[in-house]
Amino acid sequence: MDADAWDQRYSASELVWSREPNQFVATELADLPPGTAVDLAAGEGRNAIWLASRGWSATAVDFSQVALDKGARLADGLDVTWVRADATTWQPPAPVDLVVMAYFQVPADDRRRAVRGAATMLAPGGTLLLVAHDSTNLAEGTGGPQDPAVLMSAEDVLADLEGIEVEVVRAERVAREVSAADEHGGTERRTAWDCLVRVVRAPEQA
Repeated sequence: MDADAWDQRYSASELVWSREPNQFVATELADLPPGTAVDLAAGEGRNAIWLASRGWSATAVDFSQVALDKGARLADGLDVTWVRADATTWQPPAPVDLVVMAYFQVPADDRRRAVRGAATMLAPGGTLLLVAHDSTNLAEGTGGPQDPAVLMSAEDVLADLEGIEVEVVRAERVAREVSAADEHGGTERRTAWDCLVRVVRAPEQA
């Protein structure tokens, strides 16, 4: 992971990602009551900003200061704290109610460290939602990283969580429709394949 390279990427355009939250983040979390949330590897913070707009107290964590600065401008006074840190090792000062990991594509050892760290920062009953480019997207889908080492499946993520008491709400491959340019200068709809894992931290035993 190269923070300088990501700084350059975020500096090169107005927005690398869209202003809107990831579609699965919005769908899965719309009904959760607001609390404290962490958006790991938040980039420009689109998911953190969306959560804050719905009443959450959100923390956006990323190692690109350029991305965080852009996100802070977009947040326009919403309750988002911007933290420059390594998302594979950072921990909040107190347990949180929600952790979002959206397209945090890193090699397996880094992913495992981040996923386990995310689960352990949850308060009992807290939710971890991970959405990522699925391993099958390389051959069967469109877009996303072309390095299989940073792709994953829902089964990989559940294996990362082994030994941590969680309830699995959802763990599967999901389709995401995207627009792509065709050879005639128009656009066509293509399918990208993501993995989606939603788990809840088990309540503490009395």
